[in-house]
Amino acid sequence: MYYLGIFLQAKKEEEGSITQNILDIIMQGGPLGMAINVILVVLSFLAVMIFVERYLTIKRASKIDDSFMQNIRAAVTSGNIQGAKSMLAGVDSPYARMVEKGIARIGKPLRDIDAAIENVGNLEIFKLEKRLSSLASISGAAPMIGFFGTVTGMILAFYKMASEQNVTPDVLAGGIYTALITTAFGLAIGIFSFVGYNYLVASVDKVINKMEATAVDFMDLLQEPTA
Repeated sequence: MYYLGIFLQAKKEEEGSITQNILDIIMQGGPLGMAINVILVVLSFLAVMIFVERYLTIKRASKIDDSFMQNIRAAVTSGNIQGAKSMLAGVDSPYARMVEKGIARIGKPLRDIDAAIENVGNLEIFKLEKRLSSLASISGAAPMIGFFGTVTGMILAFYKMASEQNVTPDVLAGGIYTALITTAFGLAIGIFSFVGYNYLVASVDKVINKMEATAVDFMDLLQEPTA
């Protein structure tokens, strides 16, 4: 246990030293390097916040009870339109809002009902895709900002090389480290944002497919009595 305690303490001190060294390297990048790292930190927080918020929203929207359309079908078929509306009133999902709009238009031509459902569906899709373009922009901008930090870091390194009489690895290390850190940070944010964006887009597509299937089922329901 004694040696284990020594090992854990040494490991903790090593990790603290690495963190301190990274902070020192960032500080050596000068005002421009600091500004680039601050921008990357802000982008990383935005990317995580957008992904988590959209993930929860899309997951909540994708939930639908297996008996949802069966209950609506039973109520409409029996002529209990008010009962169908009551069932939809407490459901917070794009499927319920589409069907609710369709039920509200019962009695009008099928073409008008279909158009009303389609309009609601388009609004629901817009809500689901909200802020996804921002995540896509971050996935492209973060690596470019990181590469910009690489260029400024290399400029700093060559400037020190030209201005110092005795050029040693320590003289160049600050600029090169700054260049590598900004590149790695920017690429990490870009990869996370890119993967997250594509995952969310695929999730939205699944919800859209369910919405289209729900709309088709409802329109078929309205045509059953006249079939």
